Amino acid sequence: MEIAKKLFRRILMTGLFFVALFTTFSTLSGVSAAELSKWMPNEQHNLMRPIEPSTVEHIEKKEVSMHRKELSFAESQETSISHEVVESEPVSLDEAIDWSQYPSSTVVATGYTAGIESTGKTPDHPAYGITFSGVKVKRDLYSTIAADITKYPIGSILYIPGYGYGVVADTGSAIKGNKIDLYYETVADVFENWGKREVEVYLVKKGNGSLTEEDLVKLNENEAVQVFREQMSF
Repeated sequence: MEIAKKLFRRILMTGLFFVALFTTFSTLSGVSAAELSKWMPNEQHNLMRPIEPSTVEHIEKKEVSMHRKELSFAESQETSISHEVVESEPVSLDEAIDWSQYPSSTVVATGYTAGIESTGKTPDHPAYGITFSGVKVKRDLYSTIAADITKYPIGSILYIPGYGYGVVADTGSAIKGNKIDLYYETVADVFENWGKREVEVYLVKKGNGSLTEEDLVKLNENEAVQVFREQMSF
């Protein structure tokens, strides 16, 4: 009888000890028995308790939303890059610059050569191909042209749509007022590429009355205009 009492006391004390231990754990950690049971192994599958369907749906919606944002950002970047590529593609010189920012006037433009048909000089003449300014005639990105120097002084730079840049280097007895003469190397070039036209020209720079070979070389070697070289018909 005495042995049975001792055994009962030990069992009771052990039970009370575990109850006190769990109570202390709950108090310190703030975890209730119900919450603790969620972390207990699932007896059927020996796995952690599965996530609720509502939680799965929430996660999936969040992932879809993030994916859409990433796609939207990627598409905007692609559009931006494509836009830059289109803008960087070479365009004609007529389209590359806003010419309306320069003073303009309507002139009658004809073509001329250094030959006897335009100047009365033959290739053996010492002044053959030499302009009023002293520089040699030239068809390039910046070509020599003739103008009325009371309107466009020597060294003035005009932009002539369909021809390109023209630097006033020469004069002519018939070139007065709103008339200009555009240099071409041959008579065939004049008739094939220009002839005679009424055109609106733009004054890019007014000259100071002088022009040198060095000035003309610098203009034609300007890197900013080299991209248009292949588009010009020299």
